[in-house]
Amino acid sequence: RPSDSNITDFTNPSIFILLGIPGLEVAHVWISIPFCTMYAIAMFGNFIILFIVKTEPSLHGPMYYFLCMLAVTDLGLSMSILPKMLSIFWFNSREIDFSACLTQMYFIHCFLEMESGILVAMALDRYVAICLPLRHSTILTNPVVIGLAVLLRGCMVILPIPILARQWPYCRTNIIPQPYCMHIAVLNLACADTRVSSYYGLFVVFCVMGLDVILIAVSYTQILRAIFSLPTKDARLKTFGTCSSHLFVILAFYIPGLLSSLTYRFGHNVPGHFHVLITNVYHSMPPALNPIIYGVRTKEIRGRLLQLFIHEGT
Repeated sequence: RPSDSNITDFTNPSIFILLGIPGLEVAHVWISIPFCTMYAIAMFGNFIILFIVKTEPSLHGPMYYFLCMLAVTDLGLSMSILPKMLSIFWFNSREIDFSACLTQMYFIHCFLEMESGILVAMALDRYVAICLPLRHSTILTNPVVIGLAVLLRGCMVILPIPILARQWPYCRTNIIPQPYCMHIAVLNLACADTRVSSYYGLFVVFCVMGLDVILIAVSYTQILRAIFSLPTKDARLKTFGTCSSHLFVILAFYIPGLLSSLTYRFGHNVPGHFHVLITNVYHSMPPALNPIIYGVRTKEIRGRLLQLFIHEGT
């Protein structure tokens, strides 16, 4: 409606328009194939992990409790992002209600925050199991409390982001050059001094997720020191095997996030669609990779998975 598109139209838009991947609209259907594949793997893989851990009494320890939390978080993250993204790629349904946009933004950031917290809890579990094995059962007597603390932290820390975003007037445009509502993308449309939101966003990245990275790094420094002090090569490999899948999951979560953040901050000569693609891969890949990494590298899950498919010994 060009006649209505004066400034008052956007003072608080009732809808935002999500562009998908600007500059690559022609290829949307082709781009949807890897994302649809990742969504299918994430849904199937994480449900399988939840089913295996629930039905196998030998897997009811702290490590597998945290793994189930990771699977639920991955399912939440995938469902927050990919259905809307795929509907843009396939049906060109670009409109999103203002409140729905803020809700999507909250859940995406909330699940990312929870995932980071769960990875810290898993690193703590591995640290205690390897460095303080005799105290493992006493320190991690109640993993449910740790899990609830992680979930609560994720929910509370992210809550100010949509509350602040709702306060700003939006009068520039209602077009978001992304396939889903991210904090920075929405903030760029506000026509007010949004420094409070920006600073809070940076606080979450550096003080909350940054602290998570430091805690994981400290845990793994201690774990590797303990592993290298073991007398035989065989013992070292066996002990490293118990935490290698968790290490791969950490790398799969933080490295694309770091690349995404660096290209956003410093890649001024990088085409816009490249930024958007990198961010999309960062948000869509870990939920699909995590069940594969744990399914392939964890002997107990792998064995139960083969049993499920072959029906031998049941």
